[in-house]
Amino acid sequence: MIPAADWLAKRARLSPNRVAIIEAATGRRLSYAEWNARANQAAHALQALGLRKGDLLAVLSPNRLEYLDLLFACNKTGVILQALNVRLAVPELQAMVQDIPPRALIYSGDLAEKAAALEEAVPVMVALDAPIRGAHRRWRELAARASDRPPDPIPLSLEDPWVLCYTGGTTGLPKAAILTYGTITWNAVNTVMSWGLRPDDLAVLNAPLFHTGGLNVFTTPLVHIGGASVLCTAFDPDQVFDLLEREPVTLFFGVPTMFIRLQQHPRWKRADFSRCRIVISGGAPCPMPVFERFFEKGVPFKTGYGLTEAGPNNFWLPDEKTRRKPGSVGSPLFHVEVRVTRDGQEVGPGEPGELWIRGPHVIPGYWNRPEETARTLVGGWLRTGDLAMFDEEGDFYIVGRIKEVIISGGENIYPAEVESVMLGHPDVVEAALIGVPDPEWGEVGRAIVVRRPGSTLTAEELMAYLRARLAGYKVPKSIVFVEELPKTGAGKIDKTALRQQYGR
Repeated sequence: MIPAADWLAKRARLSPNRVAIIEAATGRRLSYAEWNARANQAAHALQALGLRKGDLLAVLSPNRLEYLDLLFACNKTGVILQALNVRLAVPELQAMVQDIPPRALIYSGDLAEKAAALEEAVPVMVALDAPIRGAHRRWRELAARASDRPPDPIPLSLEDPWVLCYTGGTTGLPKAAILTYGTITWNAVNTVMSWGLRPDDLAVLNAPLFHTGGLNVFTTPLVHIGGASVLCTAFDPDQVFDLLEREPVTLFFGVPTMFIRLQQHPRWKRADFSRCRIVISGGAPCPMPVFERFFEKGVPFKTGYGLTEAGPNNFWLPDEKTRRKPGSVGSPLFHVEVRVTRDGQEVGPGEPGELWIRGPHVIPGYWNRPEETARTLVGGWLRTGDLAMFDEEGDFYIVGRIKEVIISGGENIYPAEVESVMLGHPDVVEAALIGVPDPEWGEVGRAIVVRRPGSTLTAEELMAYLRARLAGYKVPKSIVFVEELPKTGAGKIDKTALRQQYGR
């Protein structure tokens, strides 16, 4: 008998020979039967380490096949995967494992020094590659000795935790959102039903697996429907273009920074996206020039909206609306409810307010954070902290974060709108808008801009460009040119770091 919760065992029974994973670096292909056997070995290896249902397994590694094995080994054993952000500094990681101590930590060789700094807080240390300490176990040996037969069934309910996925917060200690079997299942159901995923779909997986975008935009929904993922270590524009030429890629998800880098690459002009059914941006507002360049190629490019606490997939815009409504995230998915509120009251079309979300894909809360949970989840609704509005047809637009709105002389300035216009300038590579104190207006905008290499664009020239396209109060009062913008672990522009450095 196959336990109801064992996703890979179910999929391997239903479509054993269908390709599940393609390793981008080698072209190696794994069927669902082969992947399930690897996950069974990983499950037995975790049990040999003494891990049982409810124990926390921290993973500190970039994307690799073993990471996916461990995700579904946890599914088979009830062990909870604690996904650590590999881009964090040692003090940040130390604070996280001290706050939520894992029973074991599995790390990759390129992160061995960071892992060594965490060993005092972790009883069991395991290396995916050569261990940094003699006392650390070798994962390859553990897995090689383990049986590829199914482990004994573990009773699991939809309420049981599967993954602790840290929010993208950049102030204080990140919160660990509890992704249960129910929330991951319902996100998969919503995505397959509402986005129309198919068994013959192939997605590029280069978003980090420590982030909900890597785990749940396409990866887990594709297991549900029997599709496949091309596993990449990280985002690399050349590799993306190679994959588009070499593999029948039909699905591609990225954050705006990734799409901007693709469009600035010399290979962009000849890149062929014609086999891609879905090309979708998420994680942050996407600048309008990105849409326009995809439209020029005939690609119905669209933006989605998600967050670690809900899904992350929540909306869908049909292809026939993409050119008419660029920037709209569309309408809620099949089992998703939303409302837009201001001062506790729902608002009408065209009025911005806070987006609230309800549905079985919403997390039950944060690990050991009852106060944060109570503030965020109210009466069954998730208060997102994001500003949204909807039009007369019921299609939604994400305006920005409530905390990022700049109030200047009583007027609201939404950074995403100004950033989109700035990125329309041919000499602007990246741009962010933050608020800075002003004695006359209370607060004004300051733009932090990365110029195209070799550009001599001046602040005065960029302001003139913006004044021709925006209301005067929206035009930033100062512009700072930098070599690059700081990014969060999810690849989004780190507005908190920008405010700390340039917000005075």
